[in-house]
Amino acid sequence: MGIGRPVLYRNVTAGAIVAAAVLVLAAAGGFAWQRRDGRLKHSGREARGKPARQRMTVADLGQPLGARATLLQFSSTFCAPCRAARQLLADVAARTDGVAHLEIDVADRLDLVRRLDVRRTPTLFVLGPQGQITRRASGVPRRDDVLAAVALASSEPSAHIGSDSEHGLA
Repeated sequence: MGIGRPVLYRNVTAGAIVAAAVLVLAAAGGFAWQRRDGRLKHSGREARGKPARQRMTVADLGQPLGARATLLQFSSTFCAPCRAARQLLADVAARTDGVAHLEIDVADRLDLVRRLDVRRTPTLFVLGPQGQITRRASGVPRRDDVLAAVALASSEPSAHIGSDSEHGLA
């Protein structure tokens, strides 16, 4: 009977160490996810140093683009963060001249979802005046980041090349 106890204590200790390691890794992953969530960044091609060629047109979207910028939101019906993003983006568009907010349900436009590689909702694209994709974010973005992205999208392409770091956009 005395022989089995040390083995039991070693198993419990090893199990506690493994459980603690799993909790630390899960917490680190959660913090990393939270830090990235809602961050506006360059579209995929631009981030790799290649010029972005992706443009959205009135024919693609079925609605007119904003004169300065367009906030294109992909949402789904049962997405709670989509409602928060909708309110934020609609408010920014209402308060900013020349900015339009368009919302597309992913179930209705699978062609655009595939073309733009939308993997979760909400996903936001900031389009320039000619429909060029300048930024994208997954999750609910911060108001200041959206306003900075609108300012960059509506400026000339050469004017915003080096200014991403000063606006906190990556």
